[in-house]
Amino acid sequence: MTWTHVAPHCANTARGWWPGGSHPHFASIVVARVAPVTDETSDTSSDSGTDSEYDAINERLAGLGDDAELDDETIDAVEEAQRAMADARARLADVPAEVVVTNHVMGLYELAAIHLSGSPPDLGQAALAIDAVACLVDGLGDRLGPEAPTMNDALNNIRLAFVQIKGSVESAADDDTAD
Repeated sequence: MTWTHVAPHCANTARGWWPGGSHPHFASIVVARVAPVTDETSDTSSDSGTDSEYDAINERLAGLGDDAELDDETIDAVEEAQRAMADARARLADVPAEVVVTNHVMGLYELAAIHLSGSPPDLGQAALAIDAVACLVDGLGDRLGPEAPTMNDALNNIRLAFVQIKGSVESAADDDTAD
């Protein structure tokens, strides 16, 4: 038996199509949480915009009225969280994107394996995770860097495991209905 399940929507995401609709439902969250991406030709002399992001948050809080007043402990906790996020972003900026993407591929691989190892296996959830791995591995290819062949092998292995487990589940279901 060969792997026949593909994710046709993967190629379309770059052209603006999103699963479930024409726009991601989380767009407002993404805009508020992701720092703007610039290229090497961009003006880097200006401020990173972090302060203006915090000012916008404070303005929204102020718009909630007098009941939204925060005590000093809460303000300190928010400021500490903001510093931690800035620190995490700075550390992440030092890591090559191919390393981060490869980590995500392996996380999705593990997610698929978890769903396949359940009792009973959740084939639908496993297929989704495998399709996500395929989108990244097949879509990015050698751009994943030196780990690309390993990621391709991992994708092939998890696909094979899916087919084998799906066959076992179907065989067991056929045996149950024959009894």
